[in-house]
Amino acid sequence: MMKESKKVIIGIVAKHNPKNTGCEKTYITDATKQAIFDNGAIAIGILPTESAVNYKGNNNEWKDNLTEFQKNNLISQIKLCNGIILQGGLEMDNYEFIVAKYCYENNIPILGICAGQNAIAKALGGTTYKISNPEKHNVSRDYVHNIKIDKNSKFYSIIGSEKIMVNSLHTNTIDTCPYLDKVAFCEDGYADVIEAKDKSFYIGIRFHPEDLYNKDSKVNNIFTSFIDACIQSK
Repeated sequence: MMKESKKVIIGIVAKHNPKNTGCEKTYITDATKQAIFDNGAIAIGILPTESAVNYKGNNNEWKDNLTEFQKNNLISQIKLCNGIILQGGLEMDNYEFIVAKYCYENNIPILGICAGQNAIAKALGGTTYKISNPEKHNVSRDYVHNIKIDKNSKFYSIIGSEKIMVNSLHTNTIDTCPYLDKVAFCEDGYADVIEAKDKSFYIGIRFHPEDLYNKDSKVNNIFTSFIDACIQSK
């Protein structure tokens, strides 16, 4: 019997539940983990290693506030994986920025979704701002608007098209993003995709591909290309 080859392992960074219930939880969205499993890889959780919750909200400042012990535990989890996903969500914590910065510095493939896009930008000194028309962009996990993609970008090579229809569920957008390029925009000029051209896969996406991948092959290319980059990093 042939030995089954080891599958790619994708670490999904768990987020704190934003509801103050007195019983703090961390979570991974079903759609995000399913997009990984359905495309042939293994999804595992990357858990925060401190007990305190340090929400950063829309604040552009964050701190590498972990103790050496906590940070080593966080990095040890990352090292189990071939690539990392930063999820969307209402809040962000310092550890998410620490993960994003570590992945950049060590050329570990990373996909940042919505708030995860904020994290990979802010981890490298970037900033975000509130959009002026949330009634248009914080509306649906189904198709909402088109984005136009730079033909010279990595993202264009993934999608294979200059324009695609995406969903829209956010209230903030990227302002500055040092070391990264804005490579896809909606009609209102907001950056829907940012990327590092000098990394194997360091991409942040404003929309939610995990909610479209199972009915849109072009959107699913985001996950298959990410997993391919993780295979190359093994």
